[in-house]
Amino acid sequence: MADTINAGIAVLRTLESWHVDHIYGIPGGTFNNMMYALDAEKERIRYIHVRHEEVGALAAVADGKLTGHIGVAFGSAGPGATHLFQGAYDAKMDKVPTLFLVGQVEQRFMNFDFFQELNEDPLFQDAAVYARTVTTAAGLPHIVDEAIRRAFAAHGPAVVVIPNDLPGEEIPANGYYSAAANFARPKLAAGSDEQVDAALALIQAAKKPVMYVGQGTIGAASTVEAVSEKLQLPVITTALGKEIIPYEFPALLGSAARVASKPANEALREADLIMFVGSNYPFAEVMFNPAAKFIQIDSDPKMLGKRHHADVAILADAKQTLQKLLDRSTATAPTGWYAANKDNVANWHQYNDHMMNRTEGQLRFEPAFKQINRIAKDDAIFSIDVGDVTQNSVRLLKVNGKQPWITSGLFATMGVGLPGAIAAQLSYPGRQVFNLAGDGAAAMVMQDLNTEVRYHLPIINVVFSNNALGYIEDEQEDAGRVWLGVDIPGLNLGEIADGQGMTGITVTKVEDLVPAFDRALAVTANGEPVLIDVKITNERPIPVEHLQLDPARFDAATIAAFKKRYYGENLIPLSAFEAKHPNA
Repeated sequence: MADTINAGIAVLRTLESWHVDHIYGIPGGTFNNMMYALDAEKERIRYIHVRHEEVGALAAVADGKLTGHIGVAFGSAGPGATHLFQGAYDAKMDKVPTLFLVGQVEQRFMNFDFFQELNEDPLFQDAAVYARTVTTAAGLPHIVDEAIRRAFAAHGPAVVVIPNDLPGEEIPANGYYSAAANFARPKLAAGSDEQVDAALALIQAAKKPVMYVGQGTIGAASTVEAVSEKLQLPVITTALGKEIIPYEFPALLGSAARVASKPANEALREADLIMFVGSNYPFAEVMFNPAAKFIQIDSDPKMLGKRHHADVAILADAKQTLQKLLDRSTATAPTGWYAANKDNVANWHQYNDHMMNRTEGQLRFEPAFKQINRIAKDDAIFSIDVGDVTQNSVRLLKVNGKQPWITSGLFATMGVGLPGAIAAQLSYPGRQVFNLAGDGAAAMVMQDLNTEVRYHLPIINVVFSNNALGYIEDEQEDAGRVWLGVDIPGLNLGEIADGQGMTGITVTKVEDLVPAFDRALAVTANGEPVLIDVKITNERPIPVEHLQLDPARFDAATIAAFKKRYYGENLIPLSAFEAKHPNA
């Protein structure tokens, strides 16, 4: 048995002990000794050669979001390091453990203002939960192991800066170890009897209660549904929590604010009690009624009371606490409020189905979503980019509770769809993966379509091309300003995909959608990626944050104009359903 081991190989063995089986990056002169180690370990850990470090960084974050294991990306000194920033901040904002390995010049050149030398520790201090520069070869695997433990403990990105000479050195073979086998997450119990009973008393006293759930309820869908039905609490989810509750659950109102659904916004306007479970919803301050009673259940003490004054705050496991609510409660008699909200959901679904089934006029985005729903498998994974495509996906994807759904949540970085899809296909090679993006976001990362081709990743890329940054265009409209900087010169993304060795399909008419998506199924069945460039109109999606439907708030002319612009002739306000149910 050898007395020594290469320090770079020791780092990779440490990563392997933490279930890392692939790593993203682009080599550079300051990372070459780690590259030689990657070559030596290629049977155990796969190097994914991306075309831009930002894509690798975002893919590493997506690995964490999808698998719960640590995602890893690297960049060389200087520009390679700065290109990792997007991923680092996405991981910080969405609280995803991620590891970034950053090259540095050899120690003998450090602090000499050498070529590409950058003082990288301070750069990452704001983004990272842990950032260190390694000073000895023997300490290199230990610092990487420490970084991973810190990333998991603090729920965020860790950065290890590696002077290039260190991974090339030999260190004692028995001089390092991994703590992966000792890793454990803290487990909280349910809230106390007194806390649960206090929450139930508030719920029973409320006239218009809602339950607002986030990612802390992943894996607890059936419990959330049972609480909803037993206690007559309509359910709102965060956008990031869309995957949790099946689309067809009749009391699922969707998400609130702008990337949102009509029923959720209407219910929140009137809610007199909000049970906030496992969420860090950033728009709570503007969307939640300050006077509403507030119950909060969260496993992170920093979250309690963060978004709203809490009348009952419970530091506990969400699923167990919800189950305790079920066990200690008596069923609430059917309420008009619950019935009105279910009717409102049904009306909203009818509107969306009508828009997805439209065949007249120019091609809009909704009929393309109909095809995505048609071909999506029961365990499909959706990687959603940022922009109009985010809110359209929130509204139109009919997820079943078994289909993971990821995007850039709090940081909302454009270009996240493609790297997320790469991560999904690498982590779950047997599953169907979609990348849904607008043309603005797709243009930011289109070079890494080549990565999908290179590694034969059968991803279905769907790009909604409207030649505009539609989401920002709508904000400028609402501000009453002229449009500026929101136009995108038309790109033929189908031809760009072809030029990178991928099957590219361009769709301009509704009748071409079915054959296009059928062809996408055939191409991906053969183990290759495909891109469908759907050329859509630049009509604005219905702004559910600015609904003009309620005759108690708007005159007839305003309502008629709103319905005409957004094809909403059959949309009914929540107030009408409340009037239908006398005890609403």
